[in-house]
Amino acid sequence: MEDEITAFEGGERWDPAKVGAHWQQELERAQRYFKSWHDRCVKIEKIYLDQQADQTSAAKRRFPMLWANTAVLQPAVYARVPQPVVERRFKDADPVARIASELVERNLAYTGEEADLDSIMRAVRDDFLLCARGTVWLRYEADFEPLDMGVAPSDPAADGLFGEMANRSLEAIADERVCIDYVHWSDFLHSPARRWKDVTWVARRVPMTDEEMEKRFGREAMASGAAQAAGSRKGESQAERAENEGKTHVWEIWCKNENYTVWIADGSPVALEVSEPPLDLTHFWPCPRPAYGTMSTSSLIPVPDYVYYQQQCDEIDLLTRRINKLTDQLRLKVFYPSGDGAISPAIEKAMRPENDMVMVPIPEWAAFTDKGGSKAVVTLPIDEVQKVIVACMAARKQLIEDVYQITGISDIVRGDTQASETATAQRIKSQWGSIRIRDRQAELARFARDIIRLAGEIICDQFQPETLMLVSGIKLPTVAQKQQVEMQMQRMQIAAQQAAMRAEQMGQPARSPAKMAPSEMAPPELPPQLQQMMGQPTIDEVVQLLRNDSIRGFQIEIETDSTIEPDEDAEKQRRMEFVQMVGGFMQQAGAMAQQSPLLVPVMVETLLFAARGFRAGRQLESMLEQVGGQLSQAASAPKPEPQPSPAEMLKLKTAEVKAGAEQRKAELGVAQAEIEHRATLAQARGEAAAQSLQQIQAQPAYQ
Repeated sequence: MEDEITAFEGGERWDPAKVGAHWQQELERAQRYFKSWHDRCVKIEKIYLDQQADQTSAAKRRFPMLWANTAVLQPAVYARVPQPVVERRFKDADPVARIASELVERNLAYTGEEADLDSIMRAVRDDFLLCARGTVWLRYEADFEPLDMGVAPSDPAADGLFGEMANRSLEAIADERVCIDYVHWSDFLHSPARRWKDVTWVARRVPMTDEEMEKRFGREAMASGAAQAAGSRKGESQAERAENEGKTHVWEIWCKNENYTVWIADGSPVALEVSEPPLDLTHFWPCPRPAYGTMSTSSLIPVPDYVYYQQQCDEIDLLTRRINKLTDQLRLKVFYPSGDGAISPAIEKAMRPENDMVMVPIPEWAAFTDKGGSKAVVTLPIDEVQKVIVACMAARKQLIEDVYQITGISDIVRGDTQASETATAQRIKSQWGSIRIRDRQAELARFARDIIRLAGEIICDQFQPETLMLVSGIKLPTVAQKQQVEMQMQRMQIAAQQAAMRAEQMGQPARSPAKMAPSEMAPPELPPQLQQMMGQPTIDEVVQLLRNDSIRGFQIEIETDSTIEPDEDAEKQRRMEFVQMVGGFMQQAGAMAQQSPLLVPVMVETLLFAARGFRAGRQLESMLEQVGGQLSQAASAPKPEPQPSPAEMLKLKTAEVKAGAEQRKAELGVAQAEIEHRATLAQARGEAAAQSLQQIQAQPAYQ
């Protein structure tokens, strides 16, 4: 490969001529490798569609064994479209992983509906049952629209190189999707290998018109002659030639060893396009491992099931034709003598098939009786023919039973049972009769799961955040929006603090937290929409998780539900079990919470652990977490003091009134005693002053 391919070193590109010559050889080698299987599948498909070359009246008398078996197995191995199931791998309380799982699951469900996954799976199922191999091809498509940068052409700032870049109209993604293409069994090739992990390249063939090729590869590829195909494929039927008329078969090749893709027309020596893979997938391939039937460990060439009972079908067809030929001989053939006058016309008239009841007059009755009467008419013996037909039908029935033994299709699967069988016998036959079908069911279920996983990987890696939210209907805030809400909360808190400071400056004393109401202690309340936004993870966090392959694989698991017909009674039973579990647990938890509030957080976590195990529990998980958080906060909050009854309140009020009256009486007594004490002191001072005055008057005058 190093001689044919020039890597992207120093700005050089791959040489389309060398690459085209190399891959034409690889494609021819792979076609020779699968030629025997391809020819066998063509014959089987013609038998299934009753398009054999020998279409004579005798050859048409066949027993459609292949069609009958395929019609029985089709609804048994696949009956309904697979539904994506995206879950957290460890079922823990991770809001980012939960929202990411919900986003991816809804996008996958929409992708399956848009791509008509059901019809694709049915086509793969038919290829799987007839040719033992079926596959699909996934690709990413996006529609772009011009994005105006808002710079006027006459703007002086738009001069020079920067101006050219500014004036150049950019493109933005307008719509994006994951396409799932069905690939016919004859249009898929891969490198010869023993196991799928040893495959080095895969390819699919796509018929394209000239307009499609010019739009996809440009006029240069068309003008260079690289798009000229070698003509129609050999072995095409008339319908296929009419369908592919005016189209060129182009191979899309993905080479894992060299990590590049090639587009080359069938039979052209020059490649149309050589480029790096448009998708960076974990296992590189844009297709899942094909749905394989019977295979050996020697190669990846499958063996169709019809090969194992083809000889029995040929013998059944031979006996069917023989029975039909013998049935044609079951006719009443009469021999009678001619030239007997009026007797011969009478016999002929009696044996006409349109005459149900005939009365024929015989003119010469004596001559008729003399010749033996009824002995004059001789019939061809058909008893031996009837015995041979019965023997052929018995032999064919035995061959049909042999085919059922080979294929493992029991009478229970076919819906053909005997009334004499007991219910236990039918149940045993149903269990063991479906064992060999379970592997085919599991293979198609695995194939559907791989399709969903590939589509999920493309969605996680390629889809824009706006597309993820638009398709899923889940609105998540961005980091900038969440920061704006936080800044708004901070401004509201600052405004509340400033209002409190102004009130204090105006002479209103600040109240302690113990005297404040709960509404005054809580931060400013946000609108419900903003509160919901603050409780959700941002779309940036979700996209960061989805873009990281390693973290996504550890935290998110993508599966599909069953592709076989569901049991409605079992689904109802599971839903009833979930409702009964939640109802019984809530009843017991309520009684325990009243006795021991400290156990509420433990009971909430137990309920979430049980709900995450049910498929229907994920839809209620967020609500259960929210309610559980509220219950835990309520249980941890201090209990308010019990309010007294009205009678007790009256007694308390009466006691308070009596105590107040006694206190006021005591205060009045103290005040009166103080007044009397002050009056006594004043009287004593007056008497003392009077005595002093008398003494002064009594003394003799100064000599």
